[in-house]
Amino acid sequence: MNHDTTTYPRRLAPIVTLLLLLGPATNLVWRGGTGYCFFLLLAFALYGAYAYRKDSTYFAPWREYRWYTAAMLAPLAVVVVQQLLLGYWAPHQFDALSRLTLALPIFLLLARLPSRRLTVLGWGCALGALAASAWVIVDRPPGGWSDTERLSNYYTNAIPFGDTALLFAFLAVFTFGWDRKLRPLALVVKLAALVAGGFVSYLSGTRGGWIAVPVFALLLGVQYGWFSHWKRVVVTLALLAVAAGALFSTSGIRHRVAEAGSDFALMQRGDKDTSVGLRLQLWNASVTLFERHPVYGVGKGHLEQALGELAQHGEASQQIVNERAHSDFFSAIAEMGAVGAATLLLLYFGTSIYFWRACRAADTVIRTAGCSGLAVSFSTILFGLTIDVLVPIQVVVLIALLTATFLAVIVSRKRELENGAAD
Repeated sequence: MNHDTTTYPRRLAPIVTLLLLLGPATNLVWRGGTGYCFFLLLAFALYGAYAYRKDSTYFAPWREYRWYTAAMLAPLAVVVVQQLLLGYWAPHQFDALSRLTLALPIFLLLARLPSRRLTVLGWGCALGALAASAWVIVDRPPGGWSDTERLSNYYTNAIPFGDTALLFAFLAVFTFGWDRKLRPLALVVKLAALVAGGFVSYLSGTRGGWIAVPVFALLLGVQYGWFSHWKRVVVTLALLAVAAGALFSTSGIRHRVAEAGSDFALMQRGDKDTSVGLRLQLWNASVTLFERHPVYGVGKGHLEQALGELAQHGEASQQIVNERAHSDFFSAIAEMGAVGAATLLLLYFGTSIYFWRACRAADTVIRTAGCSGLAVSFSTILFGLTIDVLVPIQVVVLIALLTATFLAVIVSRKRELENGAAD
């Protein structure tokens, strides 16, 4: 076998391209669709890692991007060690987090492909946003979508559904920077994806995810040079103000914002059992558990039991007994203590630092990958403030695939520039 470290991956380029297109495109319309694409990529990647096991250059990206490697390894490793130390066995807790670790060999495979092969991911995200909007019609309840019937699909609740659609919508626009050919068509399709994904997010009522919109807009401004001159800054701010005004004039957003205000008003009057109030109680109980188990927490998967014990002793409301803390941070400190918090911060840092460095690159391909990857990283952080992002498998596998691919684009494109190739 030829041990040139590009031979095997390049032979797989057509099927890998197809899987990168279908991975995000099927996330919100086919249960397990992204996972099937992920595991096919993993099978090819594991064979490649075995075939080139004696060639250190194949594994060089793991060393060069060591923070990313550590970030993808740490969550699973910490949970395994925690179960050994606390003396319990709950292998189902490895399921979602294992997707992060399993993305590492996929990253190596993708990094050996020409960057132009990987840019199909942007079309996959656009198709994902457009496909998600199909549920508006396909699964429409009697009387239409409303606050009591929030838009989702049959296997995802409204919050991750709306958040993922919103991420796809903006990634479609971010990755327009890769569309050198057929730009008019790409612009139409990806703007349509932005509108479709935004509409899905609106109908899902996921107000916690909307805090990411200004961050996405800022990143788009950096990528496309909207802030390079004061006149552009003024025009950009004016357009954003008009867009924000139009959105806040809609009844759906006004109602969801008013609900939050009403919850806070009721809390001030002593009624803590509102939607916002119960979440704050849950976070407060998580802090209590952290104070009592500061190092390793109560154990991943044991949060519901621990909250139940607090409720039995009158230290928490029975209404907040839940298997999740509705926040990645509060779940981490309650279930995994200080070690869990450190691991979460490592994940955030390791999946952001290289994209942060790339988002101001002179090369368009690298800059697009950097800003797109940073959008994924920031969305993971911001969405995770009010919901457990790192629990649903379909969400974690998507994050793992997107992050690995965007970083692989950077690796591949840098190699092409160094070699003077036109790939």
